[in-house]
Amino acid sequence: MSLQIGDQAPDFKLFSSDLTEVSLAAFKGKKVIIHFFPMAFTGTCTEQLCTMRDNFSFYEGINAQVLGVSVDSPFSLAKFKEVQSYQFPLLSDFNKEVSEAYGAFYPEFVFGLKGVSKRAAFVINEEGKIAYAEVLEDAGKLPDFKAIDDAVKA
Repeated sequence: MSLQIGDQAPDFKLFSSDLTEVSLAAFKGKKVIIHFFPMAFTGTCTEQLCTMRDNFSFYEGINAQVLGVSVDSPFSLAKFKEVQSYQFPLLSDFNKEVSEAYGAFYPEFVFGLKGVSKRAAFVINEEGKIAYAEVLEDAGKLPDFKAIDDAVKA
């Protein structure tokens, strides 16, 4: 069953691209925007995260935390973050547990790859509840950034 608006967001602890452990619970009292993406260094994933990078001051200005999550290793995410100058943490869901918990998971992806995050966006409110949820079946599509911004401002 997929997560719905009003559901408690599944908590998690993942390692970031700088090898520190990051938990959702650490952001309680703050809005959190989580962007799941299939793979670092691919076209649509880069566009998705660059859109967040380029609008980062908006999120910073309203005390919202942006997080990127993929099944890539922390080491490849560190290089991706460096190359693209992302100001927000990229988290490695290498064991695929968080992607599955959020319903943002392809058991089988392109080229026979198994266990890849779907492109998805979630806004978590200050109480840890889902305020916005979008899971895309087509990895070539981008999330609705206006709807994400509207949910964050609400």
